Amino acid sequence: DAIPSADQIRITTSLKSQRGSVWTKNKSVFEYWEVEVTFRVTGRGRIGADGLAIWFTEEQGLEGPVFGAADKWNGVGIFFDSFDNDGKKNNPGVIVVGNNGKLLYDHQNDGSTQALASCQRDFRNKPYPVRVKITYYQKTLTVLINNGFTPDKEDYEFCVKVEDMVLPSQGYFGISAATGGLADDHDVLSFLTFQLTEPGKELPTPDAEIPQKDKEKYQEEFEHFQQELDKKKEEFQKEHPDVQGQPGKTTCAFSLSADDLFETVSDRELRQIFEGQNRIHLEIKQLNRQLDMILDEQRRYVSAVTDEIAKRGAGFPGQQGQVSQQEIETVVKTQEEVVRQINEIRNSMADTLRLISGAQHPGSAAGVYETTQHFNDIKEHLHVVKRDIEHLVQRNMPSSEKSKCPDLPPFPSCLSTMHFFIFVAVQTVLFIGYIMYRSQQEAAAKKFF
Repeated sequence: DAIPSADQIRITTSLKSQRGSVWTKNKSVFEYWEVEVTFRVTGRGRIGADGLAIWFTEEQGLEGPVFGAADKWNGVGIFFDSFDNDGKKNNPGVIVVGNNGKLLYDHQNDGSTQALASCQRDFRNKPYPVRVKITYYQKTLTVLINNGFTPDKEDYEFCVKVEDMVLPSQGYFGISAATGGLADDHDVLSFLTFQLTEPGKELPTPDAEIPQKDKEKYQEEFEHFQQELDKKKEEFQKEHPDVQGQPGKTTCAFSLSADDLFETVSDRELRQIFEGQNRIHLEIKQLNRQLDMILDEQRRYVSAVTDEIAKRGAGFPGQQGQVSQQEIETVVKTQEEVVRQINEIRNSMADTLRLISGAQHPGSAAGVYETTQHFNDIKEHLHVVKRDIEHLVQRNMPSSEKSKCPDLPPFPSCLSTMHFFIFVAVQTVLFIGYIMYRSQQEAAAKKFF
């Protein structure tokens, strides 16, 4: 059911029970390779089906039940599953399934029992084409995805990684899609294949990659196409002698209406909404990266503290060790809460964008407040974890290493004994003189009476 055109291939149309696929004609002889695929999955419904698959198999795939391709393949399939067959609410998602030619794909459970790795990504109805980069190098398969929110072609996010994976040394690349009771349009815009070479290894010559017979065949097809194009140009010039232009070139005159020159109010609002959401999406991605870095630092910190406690645990009483264990469990529980909060941020990207889009209209203050409160809660949890870890380190530090207040220096002796007696004598003389002065004053005052 695949329909090719000049700029894309529609693997399946948005009709029920459609199957389509495209495969390379020749085997790939690359030991290590990388493919970049650009596609769109669009549909009118909130839920689509069934999905799209990218293949590398030992033999060309035939029509079958696995996203439009045959089962029991020998190689690997990267499935972009749109429909949630098992009802676990983990779709749309990306699933990597390997096969040695004997495995039957478990479609009812979305391949959850057979998946080598998976990640949950929404690739339907995006403003820009979705891009996928699949790399196989030194028995490691890596999948990166650009989810179509930004026009930046290199804005990839990590999806899955499978190590110790052995694939056929030669095989065919393919892409297939299928629809069921629900239907989407599955369009492929580009499929680029690259050879990866180890550092220091000599690169193969381009002539060695294509057999000589095939090279001559392609050259003949190109020359035939060039001749047909020249004939059509000559026929067009004969039929349109009044067309002005340089030899070999055709100039067409046309006029633009006012609608073509100026965008409408709705088009401008839609463009502004997309631009605003793209900027917000980039900010959220940057925040997610920072949260991941903080989480990794905390994990390393907790691991180091746990190892240190295990080393010094023999020197503490039993009760002290029990208290430390309880504190460790508290820290671990807090860490799990932080991980859960971050996973909720990743899995609710669509809801966040919906809330942000609603914030551009009146009456959406509650959504913005809820999102802000969500990040404030995460920040509070991080402070709690930091405080618990610092308290734990202080409790388990040996007494010899605990900080002590410095002793006060001896009070300096600034007055000698002789000076002290002189000072007392002077004070006594002054006191006696003051008493005598007061007595004379009182006696003089009594004479007046």
